[in-house]
Amino acid sequence: MSTIWTKRSFVIVGLLVALTLIATACAAPEPTKAPEPTKPPAAQPTQPPAATKAPEPTKAPEPTKPPAPTATPRPKVLNIVSGTDIENLMMHRVTSSPSFTVLQHIYETLFQITPDGKIEPLLAEEFKATGPTEYTVKLRKGVKFTDGTPFNAAAAKANFDWVLKVENKAAYRSLVDTVTDVKAPAEDTIVLTTKEPFSPIQIHLTHGGIAMVSPALLAKGEDALAAGAIGTGPYKLKEWKKGEAVTLEKNNDYWGAKAIIDTVVFKMVKEDGARLVAVESGDADVAVRVPPAEMARLKTNKDLDVNVTDSLRTIYIFFNVEKKPFDDKRVRQAVNFCVDKKAIVDKLFLGAARASDAPIVPAVFGYAQQKAYDRDVAKAQALLKDAGIAAGTKVVLHHPTGRYVQDALVADAVRSQLKDCGLDVELKTLEWAQYVPAVRAERATNTTQFAMLGWGTVTGDADYGLYSLFHKANHPKGSPPVGFNGSFYDNAKVNELLEKGRTETDLKKRAELYAEAQKLMWDDAPWLFLYSEVQVTAIRKNVTGLVVHPQERLITFKADKK
Repeated sequence: MSTIWTKRSFVIVGLLVALTLIATACAAPEPTKAPEPTKPPAAQPTQPPAATKAPEPTKAPEPTKPPAPTATPRPKVLNIVSGTDIENLMMHRVTSSPSFTVLQHIYETLFQITPDGKIEPLLAEEFKATGPTEYTVKLRKGVKFTDGTPFNAAAAKANFDWVLKVENKAAYRSLVDTVTDVKAPAEDTIVLTTKEPFSPIQIHLTHGGIAMVSPALLAKGEDALAAGAIGTGPYKLKEWKKGEAVTLEKNNDYWGAKAIIDTVVFKMVKEDGARLVAVESGDADVAVRVPPAEMARLKTNKDLDVNVTDSLRTIYIFFNVEKKPFDDKRVRQAVNFCVDKKAIVDKLFLGAARASDAPIVPAVFGYAQQKAYDRDVAKAQALLKDAGIAAGTKVVLHHPTGRYVQDALVADAVRSQLKDCGLDVELKTLEWAQYVPAVRAERATNTTQFAMLGWGTVTGDADYGLYSLFHKANHPKGSPPVGFNGSFYDNAKVNELLEKGRTETDLKKRAELYAEAQKLMWDDAPWLFLYSEVQVTAIRKNVTGLVVHPQERLITFKADKK
């Protein structure tokens, strides 16, 4: 076993050696022995140092995770089902509320009427009468059409010039036909000069028929106007599939508050029942012209709101006073006495309408109540006999289907009631786009005896409701026809009163003129005076902010859909 030497061992050995040497020095000297060689300590195997552990490899840092992608919000689409398609895309040519409802999302007027009947600026900021026959309009700055063309005085003048040019056949030229000159003295100013003082001029500038179209589009001519729509409004035209739907998309460059809904689709669904199925199932968000008989049931649907809004629209059946047998006032009066308007209102509309007692509704300035033509079959028969009309005389009544609430049912009720008085009525209907040009064709080609139409006095002024429909200046002319007096009614005294009503600036005197005119019209009976509508609209509850305007327009600009 090998010895293990320590430091202490070496010290002890050293001391022993020293003592030995001393002792030897004192004793007799012995021969000196060579010292025993000192045994080296047994070599101890050196333990290798513990191996140093290699450092743990540094982990690569976890890659930074990108933030979870924010879900792109789905575009908001509002689906509206309507009974009729638009007539066309030409804003200055269309004549019906369904067309204006769609196109006034694209095109804007200088002024607009609020739902409570106030005039407020839109593309214009100010209106002033700067002379007896001069009217100055200050325009909004910084507005562009969706093709990039600036809206300015030159653009406004281009639109007035287009409407006033007779050859262009603007449907509502009569709204500004007294204008003789349009000047643009500054970038933001136009001056209108009229041949006489023109009391309703500002309110006429709220009408969609005088909306502003891109002058670049106007310059391209009718084909371009018929194929596209370029305005300044909150929406742009995406697509029109004739007879099916019009699709609008949000104008992200709109000068005012941007729309919330990305896409608005107006779908044509003629049948009342089919429109209700669509809105109840959620395939549509809004259904217009809901039959009043369905109101109570729809109100129990937890997913729907039923909106009831008054209207400025009068429904009537006009007589062509130049065609037999309605060229005789006695026959026209007989029809008015024979048809029970109150029964139609009560049974078909459940009270959601108002039997007419004037050619315009009470909410319109200039309205003057007349004595109603209450049903009197005996009186009707006597008048027909006096006019030489034999029992069983055949007549043809034209009517639309799906344009007005219950229109086909109303036409059938009229047919049935007139049979009681001795008239045999045949009913005829057409698609809306063909219907109006047919029943209001110009004199030479017009074969209509009597036909159902409606008129919304959207300006709220009697000039629009009476001059447009009863003055001889508005006998239909041309093709497509321009002029809304489809009766071809012409009473010299009525013409004179309506002309004075346009130029009279005193409101009380204007009202008196219109009252006298309506008394004459009522007696002449160029219409079968029926009723005024109430608008009933079904709206799903996840839609908010939709405006049902008394002008019979849906305004989606501020609507949202959850």
